[in-house]
Amino acid sequence: MIGVISDTHGLVRPEVLEILKGVDLIIHAGDIGGAEVLNALETIAPVKAVRGNNDREPWADHIPHDHVIEYGAYLFYVLHELEHLDLDPAAAEFSAVIYGHSHRPLAETKNGVLYLNPGSAGPRRFSLPIALAKLHTTRRGLVPEIIGIEQ
Repeated sequence: MIGVISDTHGLVRPEVLEILKGVDLIIHAGDIGGAEVLNALETIAPVKAVRGNNDREPWADHIPHDHVIEYGAYLFYVLHELEHLDLDPAAAEFSAVIYGHSHRPLAETKNGVLYLNPGSAGPRRFSLPIALAKLHTTRRGLVPEIIGIEQ
């Protein structure tokens, strides 16, 4: 099982750490907000992250803007802003595109590819929910689970 998180903006909520316990991998889709966020997540599982538009400080210099992650039989393309997607995920045989930026959780399938935005697990923005996701790998494929955090 994979934990998927985005737009933490420097905040690691205790609820997030509790929800992510037991995952094998954590994918952070950008706007991390500081190395301390990645350090906290790495206490749970290995973390693969991409840089968001607000990750401009020197701590983020080594973090890529996009990332291809292989997990078992699945191939994920991770970036922060979906608008920067410059390839055809179906033609490239990606199982999923994971992104953030909008702070709006969404899971939908297009042309056989899952598009997953876990929403924002950081500070509340307007009336948008605080959320993250788990990605279950099953015999039938990927099953996304968006998890809201009440605040």
